[in-house]
Amino acid sequence: MKNRRLLVKKRAASRRAVVLVDHGSREAAANRQLSAVAAALRRCLPGWRVATAHLSVAPPRVPAAIAACVAAGAREIVVMPYFLGPGRHASRDVPQLAREARARHPRVRIRVAAALGVHAGIVATVAERVRGAARPRRAARSASRTRSR
Repeated sequence: MKNRRLLVKKRAASRRAVVLVDHGSREAAANRQLSAVAAALRRCLPGWRVATAHLSVAPPRVPAAIAACVAAGAREIVVMPYFLGPGRHASRDVPQLAREARARHPRVRIRVAAALGVHAGIVATVAERVRGAARPRRAARSASRTRSR
């Protein structure tokens, strides 16, 4: 009985998916960065299918990513706008694409998560980057003071 419950739980988890959506870029490195975030997210959400999509410029686009998740068996999809603020893409474009996907896949529950917004983890990351950018300048000043003595 215990093994059967584990199998049912595993099957239910594999029917869930998340589609990370960013703007898309002509720069391949920018698009690869979203793929790296997806790889890290897969480790945080075991059993979830994690896909990426771009609003423009680069494939895959949102409808194709959602369709691929549905074809792989997803019955619940969270569309995650990978944007800092609730601008036009996060508040209008992504939800509109999700509504269109719901119409194409009526048996699938498709929801849109909030944009990243003001979150302690993001604030901590910004502070870390600011400190990192400030360090070389302080180190350079210290080195010039040491040389002038």
